[in-house]
Amino acid sequence: EFNLYFSNDDGQKWTRLRGGLPTIPVRDLTIQGQMNDLVAASFGRGFYILDDYSPLREATAEMLQKPAALFAVRDALMFLPSQLLGGSGKAWQGESFFSAANPPFGAMLTYYLKDALKTKKERRIEAGHEAEKAGKSTPYPTPDELRAEAEEPAPIIVLTVSDADGNVVRHIEGPLTAGFHRVAWDLRYPASSLQPPPPPEGDDDERHPAGPLVMPGQYRVTLAQRVGGVWTDLAAPQTFNVVADGVQQMSPADRAALVAFQRKVARLQGAVIGALETANSTKERLGQIERALQATPAAARNLQGDALTIRQQMDHLLKTLRGDEVLRSYQENTAPSIAERVFQVVSAERLSTARPTQTQIDEYGIAGKEFVPVLAKLRELVEVDLMKLEKAMDLAGAPHTPGRLPDWKPE
Repeated sequence: EFNLYFSNDDGQKWTRLRGGLPTIPVRDLTIQGQMNDLVAASFGRGFYILDDYSPLREATAEMLQKPAALFAVRDALMFLPSQLLGGSGKAWQGESFFSAANPPFGAMLTYYLKDALKTKKERRIEAGHEAEKAGKSTPYPTPDELRAEAEEPAPIIVLTVSDADGNVVRHIEGPLTAGFHRVAWDLRYPASSLQPPPPPEGDDDERHPAGPLVMPGQYRVTLAQRVGGVWTDLAAPQTFNVVADGVQQMSPADRAALVAFQRKVARLQGAVIGALETANSTKERLGQIERALQATPAAARNLQGDALTIRQQMDHLLKTLRGDEVLRSYQENTAPSIAERVFQVVSAERLSTARPTQTQIDEYGIAGKEFVPVLAKLRELVEVDLMKLEKAMDLAGAPHTPGRLPDWKPE
């Protein structure tokens, strides 16, 4: 009448199923046997589906008394999700267009935590509340305890996926609160660049960086926690299979070639992104350096000339990396840059399940060949020329600039 409950001890104890289900009467239940999905019909609020409720069968009273449990993972089907409406879900169709969410793509990893993971500060505050309820005094923490709380790394739950050879494929963070939790692994290797922070309202339909798809086969997942900087394994590992329809039509050699090429391109993409970010941040530093040299009476003119030379060389490297932005601003045709070649291959291969084309292989080869001298020159400018200039600025008494470690000795 008030919610949905389940029992795994013949009705002696009943546990409420939450997971987003509001406090409503549940009028009917049915089980989709092939996928172990539980469908609940409510009074006036619609249908709710719990995908793969089989962990509830495994969750014995003895198991739930342990600190944590990791449940069996059903086979994960590999495919390329379609975007019929121009984006995920209902995309930009508006609130008047109804669309129920699909289950998350990939392998569903389910685990249980008996107690929530808490920081030292959270445990201290909780102990203070308990002492207050019991009418006891709560001592103020010592300076060492306050510093320890401030310096403590945040606790995390990590699920680690490995392939059949024991190679770690992915680390996935999960919720820290007590109870059952489920996270999805998207069947991909890590992306070559960092994920952007989540939007404040949680409504994000942008494409985020994604690594290449793994190969079908057997995988293994483990559950661990880090509390107070100490890692602890929490539960026995689980093995599962990643399967793909039609994989028999693609030879193992073709699929292995695809995965190897995608990982190779991802490494180059990561290096190009890193080079672009380094070059752009160095240009910002050079702007501060030029201002500081102009404000330094003892700075020789040749130092300003050195800064200008480094900036001009950095502009040339950026033109090779990302293209000629000056000519583009005048709508002039420009030759493909290193980044354009790499990102074009990554975009084409991001959702591919076929052997890479010769054009993509050639694009990778051209970009890699052009990138080698650019990276070497960038390293020389940043690690040699720029450091030499900043050391001369210290000797001239120039104001501090970002990224420059002061050189000071007591007189």
